[in-house]
Amino acid sequence: MKIDAGPDTCHWGFFDATLAPIATVASGDEITIDSVSGSPEVVPKEGFHVPPELLAIHAGGPPKLPGHILTGPVAVQGAKPGDVLQVDILDVKLRQDWGYNVIRPLSGTLPHDFDATHLNILPLDADKGEATMPWGLKLPLAPFFGVMGVAPPPAWGRISTIEPRAHGGNLDNKELVAGTTLYLPVHTQGALFSVGDGHGAQGDGEVCVTAIETALQGRFRLTLRRDMDVTYPEAETSTHLITMGMHPDLDVCVEIALRRMITLVAAKTGITRAQAYMLCSLAADLRITQTVNREKGVHMMLAKTLL
Repeated sequence: MKIDAGPDTCHWGFFDATLAPIATVASGDEITIDSVSGSPEVVPKEGFHVPPELLAIHAGGPPKLPGHILTGPVAVQGAKPGDVLQVDILDVKLRQDWGYNVIRPLSGTLPHDFDATHLNILPLDADKGEATMPWGLKLPLAPFFGVMGVAPPPAWGRISTIEPRAHGGNLDNKELVAGTTLYLPVHTQGALFSVGDGHGAQGDGEVCVTAIETALQGRFRLTLRRDMDVTYPEAETSTHLITMGMHPDLDVCVEIALRRMITLVAAKTGITRAQAYMLCSLAADLRITQTVNREKGVHMMLAKTLL
């Protein structure tokens, strides 16, 4: 199944468990989803391909909540609260030949250091896999979706896409490239998976608030899991386990990600929590996911060979 981005398939700025699905798939199905990104202010005037569906979304007016343009939600047949949605990221491709990066006063990791807005339109070369920076640097691309999430618990109501939480959302984790698997706890019937916030490249931290923001196409396999005890987003690459922590305080983010890795390692190996804690100290890596989304992020990575 293929889902195009557009006014009828995208929701802008929010997650909501009452949002009707635009499509339904069976567990284990593959689905291809297009995304677009950006407000009218960041669209280049000329010289680049601007997806017409982005302009059509803009024509509908500004979002009721500030945030990201997401394609979805996609329901998974039979999904119910307590299940886990396994999102295998099979492929991620560029959909346009430009991306943007913007610095704004009173935002980012250094909110008081820059008193003017800086908007840069960056040419993207899909064949070479690189972006051209304003001073000529060729920056390698590693595209991924900043936002992948299911619907939040119904009691939360309508929430912004900006803050990452237990439903996933704006994780901004640069490890979530093609070949990675994301695990999300299901909070409502159908799971209701949405995706957007395409990034061409991003550093850990995403310190100025934006990465290379661009339009992407993703191919995913969505599978229900009832044999996993996952109540918070986790991920897995071909080589590493990844646990995550989101909170306004980075110290608390660290504690969440570390505790979840201890629990995961102990469950997978049968060693004690104290032994797992020791292994994390000796061999796992804590990384700053992002420091800019009000709810900040830390992720911990442990090589699977150590299990």
